[in-house]
Amino acid sequence: MEKTTNNATVAPRGRFAPSPSGRMHLGNIYTALVSWLSVRAAGGKWILRIEDLDPFRSKPEYARLIEEDLGRLGLDWDEGGINGKGMESPCMQSLRHHLYADASRRLADAGLTYGCRCRRAEILATQAPHQSDGRIVYSGKCRPCPEPPFPRKEAEGTATRLYVPDIEIGYSDRMAGYVSFNLAKECGDFVIRRTDGAWAYQLAVVADDHDMGITEVVRGCDLLLSGAQQKYLYGLLGATPPEFAHLPLICNENGQRLSKRDKSLGLDELFSRHNPEEIIGMTAHLAGITERAEPCQPKDLIAQFDWKSLRRGNAIIVDAEGRFCRTEVFS
Repeated sequence: MEKTTNNATVAPRGRFAPSPSGRMHLGNIYTALVSWLSVRAAGGKWILRIEDLDPFRSKPEYARLIEEDLGRLGLDWDEGGINGKGMESPCMQSLRHHLYADASRRLADAGLTYGCRCRRAEILATQAPHQSDGRIVYSGKCRPCPEPPFPRKEAEGTATRLYVPDIEIGYSDRMAGYVSFNLAKECGDFVIRRTDGAWAYQLAVVADDHDMGITEVVRGCDLLLSGAQQKYLYGLLGATPPEFAHLPLICNENGQRLSKRDKSLGLDELFSRHNPEEIIGMTAHLAGITERAEPCQPKDLIAQFDWKSLRRGNAIIVDAEGRFCRTEVFS
């Protein structure tokens, strides 16, 4: 879907931003395929960004495998990747700390951040905080005063938290419709930089998407709350948020979200049983793009891609072979 600004048509810019912490699985390919098709159908550009914020879990060999797997499946990108196609440098978050530092400084200058010595809940702060991971609502224990502006103090051994107001923040999602969250009640003041200096997911993704001119973000529905957190950050930084589309999660027959620890539907196993066209056909059927899981290439699906045809719900349940079973809607 193209966007019009000041009577000028702007081609969309989408992105796929995997973490190089393991081999991709069927759920990753599902997200990548829908994002790729959305951009290609509208004549836009697709950017590959390697989200290697976490220095302990991110491995260069997995980043290389991500690129090899995408290429093998026919999901080409216009910009980014480990060689920085179409860019001045590789598109890896580990090389973009200056952007995050600048955004953090602006928030601190506005009196909206403070140091926090609470350790719990920041362990996963550099990762996309999936709701199924057991999110903790921060109490505000370390706030220096009830309301901003907060005094600017730098202290070693503290995380940096961003103040959130007790208001509803909503946005329209392509898949979920209008959603709204009270961040004070859903998550509390959230971490934008970890105690060890690693930048948190929420700040980094906003800085990156704004810098890259991303106009649409496609990802799993367990990140709906993150959409509100990021919209809040976009407003504080004076930037326009992208359009969000939060897809159902691909889950196994027990209703568990696929992860890189689940080897049965990882690309290692999938490639051992199927050729690339079969994997794309299977994924297109899961998404609701095609009526049957027939082998095809991504380019064969561009003309028929339609957001209205995609399966709705919280989860798409698959069997151990990756075959569609049903969709589920959770309360």
